[in-house]
Amino acid sequence: MQIETPPTETPKKPPKAERRGIVIVNTGDGKGKSTAAFGLALRAHGRGKAVKIFQFMKVPSARFGEHRTFEKLGLPIVGLGDGFSWKSQDLEHSAQLARDGWQKAKAAILSGDYFLVALDEITYPLIYGWLPLDDVLETLKTRPSEVHVVLTGRRCPPEIIDLADTVTEMTMVKHAFKAGIPAQRGIED
Repeated sequence: MQIETPPTETPKKPPKAERRGIVIVNTGDGKGKSTAAFGLALRAHGRGKAVKIFQFMKVPSARFGEHRTFEKLGLPIVGLGDGFSWKSQDLEHSAQLARDGWQKAKAAILSGDYFLVALDEITYPLIYGWLPLDDVLETLKTRPSEVHVVLTGRRCPPEIIDLADTVTEMTMVKHAFKAGIPAQRGIED
């Protein structure tokens, strides 16, 4: 087996660009959108950066694995919803929770107090028409230049994808749930 040696010429340096906050989208039908956002939050927190996570579908009292870990680490995570909206008995209440939650998330983004703001599962209230897309777009456009924002959820609106700097689409190839294996504690929660 022959091992290739690295090239001897010096690689060209990328053009100098200003460091700035970026908008990151994790979307698609595959698993891992929130997990990837949490990984970014942990990375930033580990660097001593201020981070805030808003979860648009989780209840404020949620105690999933990420909540327990983030609590121990002193990383704020805020549940803004009432659980799975498709099970809601009062969709107007669910919509109002999303609107109220958006105002909190928007204030955090625009404050400039955070290096990274995660908007976990925000695409659902956008898809349902509970949040004004124009307000979300305007907030992302006018945020302080050093603020990074990561948005997660299926079917991300194309306008947000166009605005984003980095977009990853998670594609499901296979999922245990389709084989009749229920959600696993510590994997899905």
